[in-house]
Amino acid sequence: MVYRMKTISEVLGSRKYPGRGIIMGVSPDGTKMTVAYFIMGRSENSRNRVFEETPTGLRTRAFDESKVTDPGLIIYNPVVVIGDRLIVTNGEQTDQIAALMTGRHQLTFAQALHFNKFEPDAPIYTPRISAIMGCDNPHYSLSISKTADGNPDSCQRFVYSYDEPVAGQGHCIHTYGDDDVNLPSFCGEPHTLTTQDNIDTFTDEIWSALNADNKVSLYTRFVTIETNEYETRLINKYE
Repeated sequence: MVYRMKTISEVLGSRKYPGRGIIMGVSPDGTKMTVAYFIMGRSENSRNRVFEETPTGLRTRAFDESKVTDPGLIIYNPVVVIGDRLIVTNGEQTDQIAALMTGRHQLTFAQALHFNKFEPDAPIYTPRISAIMGCDNPHYSLSISKTADGNPDSCQRFVYSYDEPVAGQGHCIHTYGDDDVNLPSFCGEPHTLTTQDNIDTFTDEIWSALNADNKVSLYTRFVTIETNEYETRLINKYE
C-alpha cells in the first residue's frame, strides 16, 4: 500500500477553526527547512492583532490599541531565533523556552516545556503548542501541552521529534481539534502533509486554506540548510 500525504489545503481547508497552528518540514528539493505559524480569531479581541517582524523573529501587536480588552494571551513573541535554531509557539512560552535553553540553564527543548501548562482561559484551556527547528543536522520537533480531556487538574505534554526529516514532507499541529463550539484540544499525532519548494506558493496555499472569516495572520519562513540564509513572508488580514 502506497501512503499518500495530504496537502496543506486538505488538512486546513476542512477545518473552520483550528485556532493557532505551526507547520514545519523540508522542501521537496531537500535544500530548505520550511516553517509557518498562523493565528485565527472568533472574538473582536482575538481578531484585533497583526504580526510584525523583529530583529530576533516575530511579535504580535494590537491592530487597534483602543479595542484591546485583554492583552494577556494575545500579545507575545511567536518566533524567536537563537543561533541556528528557531523556536515557534502560540504564547509567552517562546521567550521562556529560549531563556531556559540558553545561558546558565542549558535545558533541552523537552525539558523547557515543563515550566508551562495550557492557557488559563477556562473553560476552553487552550493548549500551548510549541516547536523548534535546527539546520545543523536538520531536525525539528512539535509539541503540545493540554488538559487531560478537559480536566485542568492534569497537564499532558507530548513531544514529536523528526530527526533526518524527509524531503517534501512536513508536519502540522494546531490548538483545536474540531469545530465543536466548546473547542476541544487537538488530539493525536501532528498531521503529515506535503511541502513546497517556493515560499510564495507555500504561503498562498496556507492562507487560501484557512477559513476566510476566522483567519487573522500568517508568517512563513524558508531557511537554506547549508547556509542558514532565510526569506520570510507575512500576511495580516487587518492591516
